[in-house]
Amino acid sequence: MSYQQYGISSELVEKVKRKMKNPAAKERVKNILDGVTKQDLQNRATVRKLLGKISRALNEKLTEQQSNQIVDFVIAQQIDPNNKFHLIKLWAMFR
Repeated sequence: MSYQQYGISSELVEKVKRKMKNPAAKERVKNILDGVTKQDLQNRATVRKLLGKISRALNEKLTEQQSNQIVDFVIAQQIDPNNKFHLIKLWAMFR
């Protein structure tokens, strides 16, 4: 399922992808997500907290609506960070 179906703009995704090409920014995000579990990514409060940390690390201001859309998207994907298939599926969605 596409992120656009959740109302997440392509412009925002492209801007974040550009920022993630910076090795320092990528490392900060990797450190934030280190140790995150599937259960964490199914918990609305935890996802919102992680999103806040990541948006600050990337210096990206998100509106309340954008945050809600991203949280809804992450929860709907039922991502298991330990499942390579899930990670490949996400990579393909955002490449």
